[in-house]
Amino acid sequence: MDNAEKIIEMIREKEMKPKARWRFTIKDSLSWAAFIIAVLFGALAFSVILFAIQQSDFSLIAHLSHSIFELMLGLIPLIWIIFLVVFLVIAIFSIKNSRKGYKFTSLSLAGFCTALSILLGTLFFISGGARWLENTFATKVRQYESIEEKKTKVWTIPEDGYLSGIILSVGDTTFKMEDFNGKSWTVEFSEADIVPSISIVDGEKIKMTGNMTSGDTFKADKILPWGGFQHRYHGGRDK
Repeated sequence: MDNAEKIIEMIREKEMKPKARWRFTIKDSLSWAAFIIAVLFGALAFSVILFAIQQSDFSLIAHLSHSIFELMLGLIPLIWIIFLVVFLVIAIFSIKNSRKGYKFTSLSLAGFCTALSILLGTLFFISGGARWLENTFATKVRQYESIEEKKTKVWTIPEDGYLSGIILSVGDTTFKMEDFNGKSWTVEFSEADIVPSISIVDGEKIKMTGNMTSGDTFKADKILPWGGFQHRYHGGRDK
């Protein structure tokens, strides 16, 4: 008995019946639908991670005592990293279980899914959607600590040289400021490097590196906007 006959005999003994084609079509469609949804959700998670990085001022890493790893732990909510990994795994397995999934290696699928999520996530971030998504998530989920809250903690350690808040009034060489915890400060800024995109005026939200000279006074070395990182500096006060 050759192999073909053995197979036919086994089918008869086990009373195997062919499955309808529509079942395979539905299974394949569901696999691709799961892949598309997983990639989209992975892209959303990656966009929020980009938003957190953009808020982290990694361009100042040489001037800060924080390492890149410390800043990432301090500013990127772990839940978005978990979301990204989970949805990438779902996307990979979805393609793997599709009709032609056997043609792809796990490594190539991982690279393709990751690249696609990064591309879509970057576009969503550029459009401003990441900020909206993160703010919405922070509003809806009570236990969630937002990037803004994490950022405030990182930039409100005056004893380590980090201070942020809102300018209240401006003098010739100093200004009054209230930090995000409600404490008032006198900031000396005559020798500070100030990012060109901001002005030292009432109501401006800023963050600074420098030195705390007493319990409520701070000498600024660099003054930056409260928003994302900047790359250009100039010495002294804005004219």
